[in-house]
Amino acid sequence: MPALVPEGQIAFGMQLPIQTLTRTLCDPWEDDATVDDLVSVARTAEASGMAFIGVCDHVAIPDNDYARHMTTTWYDTVATLAFLAAHTEAVRLLSVVWVAAYRHPLQTAKSFGTLDHLSGGRAILGVGAGHVEAEFEALGIDFASRGKRLDETLEAIGGAFDDTYVSHEGQHFAYHDVGVAPAPAAGELTMWIGGGGKAALRRVGQHGHGFIPFTQSPADYPGIIAIIGEAAEQAGRGGERFDIGAFAPRVYLGDPPDGLNPVHMSGSCDQIAAAIRGIVGLGANTVHCAFRGRDRSEYEDQVRQFGAEVMPLVREG
Repeated sequence: MPALVPEGQIAFGMQLPIQTLTRTLCDPWEDDATVDDLVSVARTAEASGMAFIGVCDHVAIPDNDYARHMTTTWYDTVATLAFLAAHTEAVRLLSVVWVAAYRHPLQTAKSFGTLDHLSGGRAILGVGAGHVEAEFEALGIDFASRGKRLDETLEAIGGAFDDTYVSHEGQHFAYHDVGVAPAPAAGELTMWIGGGGKAALRRVGQHGHGFIPFTQSPADYPGIIAIIGEAAEQAGRGGERFDIGAFAPRVYLGDPPDGLNPVHMSGSCDQIAAAIRGIVGLGANTVHCAFRGRDRSEYEDQVRQFGAEVMPLVREG
């Protein structure tokens, strides 16, 4: 399947508020936000030109020091994306990111194949290795093998819809002559792979269609693109294009007022656009955005202004 972003173009998308209340990500108004608020923000994102909306993934948050800022509220990824599919029309539906090692690959294929079928081909399976060790323990899954489990899952999902009945024989998963339907609208799931290390980048080139950024800086992008390209060549996928993601984290257009959680990128529309162009100019073509606001109205105003004024400036170069 080709990359989603046409050659020479730039796509923008955003992780939704409300669906996780982890303290490092949310603003105070989200604690009391409603389902209607979530739907409203999703519709605002779509109307503002966002190409995708994202929902996170955690199953069971441990009560320990590592997870002290996370809180227990993380909406179920597929249920939330499916619900939002019924309230939107064209925006793509991204898991950011689905911890694939928590599930059997056939379960992941079933869930996202169905989501893609029901939404008219709008699902993006964004996957990652996971990082909360105690969550793995609670689910009875070995934390140390999560990378290998993810690699095998990507391979298995890549072949899950190749025929009516398929087989797989691997170190962690094995099945023979079983079928998964409904299939994705295009016959194959779009897969973006997230992470902060070289292993994640190699997975993009080997199995994926795009890269979801984690902790990368602008200076990292030449190396990111090189590693993905080398892995693609080795996997016999040379010449394929990829959706290369970059973060525009915690944006506030204008001067941030008191009462906001930390803002990482603020200023005029020209200043924000110039900062994003600096990343895009190094090879990214997919911008993952996040916004701040003291209430839903201000948050949505930020999204609308970003879509109306910043996105055109970035695309005009």
